[in-house]
Amino acid sequence: MALSIKPYIENKERIHLIGIGGVSMNSLGELLLSRGVPISGSDRLRTDITARLEALGAKITYEHKPENVEGASLIVRTAAVHDDNPEIVRAHELGIPVMERAEAWGHLMRDYDNVVCLAGTHGKTTSTSMMTLMTMEAQMDPTVMVGSNLPAIGGTLRIGGKGCFVAESCEYCNSFLRFAPTVAVILNVEEDHLDFFKDINDIIHSFHEFAELTPMNGLVVVNGDDPHAMRSVAGINRKVRTFGTSATSDVYPTDVRDENGYYRFTVMVEGKKYAKVALSVPGRHNMLNALACCAAAEFLGVPGDAAERGLNKFTGSSRRFQLVGKMPNGATVVDDYAHHPSEMKATLNTAKEMHFDRILCAFQPHTYTRTKALFHEFVEALGMCDQAVLAPIYAAREKNTIGIYSSDIAREVPGAVSFDSFDEIADYLRKEAGPNDLVLTMGAGNINEVGPMLIKNK
Repeated sequence: MALSIKPYIENKERIHLIGIGGVSMNSLGELLLSRGVPISGSDRLRTDITARLEALGAKITYEHKPENVEGASLIVRTAAVHDDNPEIVRAHELGIPVMERAEAWGHLMRDYDNVVCLAGTHGKTTSTSMMTLMTMEAQMDPTVMVGSNLPAIGGTLRIGGKGCFVAESCEYCNSFLRFAPTVAVILNVEEDHLDFFKDINDIIHSFHEFAELTPMNGLVVVNGDDPHAMRSVAGINRKVRTFGTSATSDVYPTDVRDENGYYRFTVMVEGKKYAKVALSVPGRHNMLNALACCAAAEFLGVPGDAAERGLNKFTGSSRRFQLVGKMPNGATVVDDYAHHPSEMKATLNTAKEMHFDRILCAFQPHTYTRTKALFHEFVEALGMCDQAVLAPIYAAREKNTIGIYSSDIAREVPGAVSFDSFDEIADYLRKEAGPNDLVLTMGAGNINEVGPMLIKNK
């Protein structure tokens, strides 16, 4: 019989989470604690997130040691934790079952009537956040798992009723194939995570399998403007609803107005007016994210006025075109998580619509494999700003075995510079940024530490 987390929850047996400080893992830990399950965990660093879990009753060790798993009935690990981890080795020796985080979430999802899984190469966190606010406005009391802090729910997890689950769903390591969507949303499909996927066809195949997880009475929502996304749903025997910018899609906008980068539009769903939206987050890409959410929300029975209120209330999630503040000379500092060239282009296009004199972009590439695989695309994206400033590559889970550096990108982008430290970057930006300039810190690592350095008087 396949391993399931549910009997361990029902019997209140101790579950040990390896990598408990990770975004989706800490949400899982909090949900289990709310159900009275004893939780232990391990991670490398103590953070605000792990401190919160400890306050809720989790026993956390800040080192991976074999003895951490002793006495646990089940081990849950992140995809980044491999079989050579000392805790996994010891669990196998003791015969303690081990499952991946996504598998655990998949079992939990099956308890809910409707499960909206939002996937795509980018836009997942924003769309999941939008969908959360729409379902909350419709009084659906959603349970939510989202990849970034969402002020409206006070974190990355909302524990609601069993009617609706809204979940950010990542394709890396095929995690989302363990989920149980009744509504699968495919925002876009592009080349990324090429340390795991072979090529774009391999990625399209994964999204195809994701779409097929939906039941026969479910729904697949897909970006009609994105050829790879459309390829991913080709030939599937499910109800498919497209969204896009033209009337050839099932869900599309009319009366579109761009007001200094903020979009106003009416949403049409299968020929009928559904909602009038005035977004509080800038960028054309956010209009597409909103359309995707409307396509799913209307299917779930969310009234148009609730969809309107939810979308209009959404002011962004952490690190998504987030205003950090003003520099002493008046320059505006914004931070964004964009780390794939398409995301970067969308963010820079948004910035260009906002009428700053110049855009200075401090970019930190994320992982060596991604930097090498998408090198020319990064060069092209950074060519859109007036001044590119490169930070060292953020290694994440990798070692630089391929000999690639941020300075390689800087050499290809006209006028770009690269530095070895955040202090040097901050010093350079203080000298360069003018009063009506935008300083944009961008990347998925820790480049967001630069913004606060700039807005302090020094």
